[in-house]
Amino acid sequence: MVLSKNLWKKITTSNPISSNVFCADPTSVEYEGRLYVYGTNDHEQYLKAPKNSYEKIKSLVCFSTDDMVNWTYHGKINVGKVAPWIINSWAPTICSRVEADGLTHFYLYFSNNGTGVGVITATSPLGPWSDPLKRPLVKQGMKGLEDSPDPFDPGVVIDDNGDGWLSFGAGIGKNGTKSMPGSSKIAKLGKDMISFASDFIPVKTPYHFEASELNFINGTYVYTYNNNWEERSEWSDVIKTVTSKNAPVPPRCSMAYLTSKNPLDSNSWEYQNYYFKNPGEMGFEYSNNHTHLHKFMGKWYLLYHTMVLQEKAGTHGGFRSLCVDEIEVDEEKVIIHEGTGTRKGVNAIKNLNPFEKVAGTTMFTSADVWYSDIQNPEKIAVTAKEAGAWIFVKNVDFGEGAKTFTAEVKGSGILEVRTDGGKKVVASLSQAATTQQALSSLSPVVSAAPATSDNSYTKITVSLDTPLTGVQDILFVFSSKGDELKSWQFSK
Repeated sequence: MVLSKNLWKKITTSNPISSNVFCADPTSVEYEGRLYVYGTNDHEQYLKAPKNSYEKIKSLVCFSTDDMVNWTYHGKINVGKVAPWIINSWAPTICSRVEADGLTHFYLYFSNNGTGVGVITATSPLGPWSDPLKRPLVKQGMKGLEDSPDPFDPGVVIDDNGDGWLSFGAGIGKNGTKSMPGSSKIAKLGKDMISFASDFIPVKTPYHFEASELNFINGTYVYTYNNNWEERSEWSDVIKTVTSKNAPVPPRCSMAYLTSKNPLDSNSWEYQNYYFKNPGEMGFEYSNNHTHLHKFMGKWYLLYHTMVLQEKAGTHGGFRSLCVDEIEVDEEKVIIHEGTGTRKGVNAIKNLNPFEKVAGTTMFTSADVWYSDIQNPEKIAVTAKEAGAWIFVKNVDFGEGAKTFTAEVKGSGILEVRTDGGKKVVASLSQAATTQQALSSLSPVVSAAPATSDNSYTKITVSLDTPLTGVQDILFVFSSKGDELKSWQFSK
């Protein structure tokens, strides 16, 4: 079987996190040992238009990982269906909290175009999502937002007291200037997380553009934002109004931050520094800039976007891709040190356990694959777009040895499991196989039966042709266009 060479992401670089889905404006939440990352679904625009002008985007995307290199695609969140009143859904931000019913509730805020902020909720990071307000939470013209013409790009955080806070805002306010637009706001959320318990308080953000986000570090509120493309001609005068420090001039369209112990006191917010230059300053194409900080398994990570994937996809329409790199954060002093965006990305923090059921949409990279049922995280599967399509999974730990391989599959072709960079076939099975009908050239079938009540997938177990031990990278190769893989698992 000849392997497809149509790959957009190399097998040697961890960035971007997805090898085939355009997405941007990251946010994240941790749940049960996994990091769930959400972003603007640029791919929706990519499928409908040659340029990314964002107007066709009414959904968000979700990925998760527990090792930081193999990412599971959970499909798209169809915000337009959940909340039909929206104009668009961009730039999400998410938080979670255990509520009185004992369940973890997830609150996902998003930009309703540039006109405001919406919110959807769920009791699982994968939904199903509901629209509790049936209207925007924030919208243009609300009392207190007269000087915030574009109240979008929200950031949310829950502090140590369990209180929620929301930031947002863009544009130049009625008394603002290019150097101090005056449009960024913060407010305390109500106990229900879908109302407000305070007025909208200004945050004085020099050269503010967009991309508000919030963190709570060592008792301190941290407001991050994207500054604008303007020349910094008034920097020396403006910076004096927001800090006593000698803060360096931030590069244009870079990420900067302020800190406060009392977020409802506008004068308490102190500008600190910039921490992430525009991707164009780091070897990528120039683009807008939007980041999210998250501490996961003891390490701080910076999620951001670049246009690295479109270079290989053969488009220059401005379609973005989510990336992640480690960043140094001094939690004691609440200092975000300058981070760097790279193609290499991060290293794995653990190996993948093949003896637990793994979603077929879990991969490090791939070639010529897409997904079925992308609006249903319970049913989503990886699909071959062409014969020879494959997915690559990194750092699979077989320990002392694996005996059999099980897969939930659909189609009429053959699925091969390969190691040694795709050179060695260790197992192969026919998607249509049964225990009585197994091709002599394939691995011996141990069992085969419908995997679901609707018989849409067949669950097939085969013996391995070659024992697998230790930590290895593996490829799953599809022989026929349209073949699907929903899940896989090895046994000891």
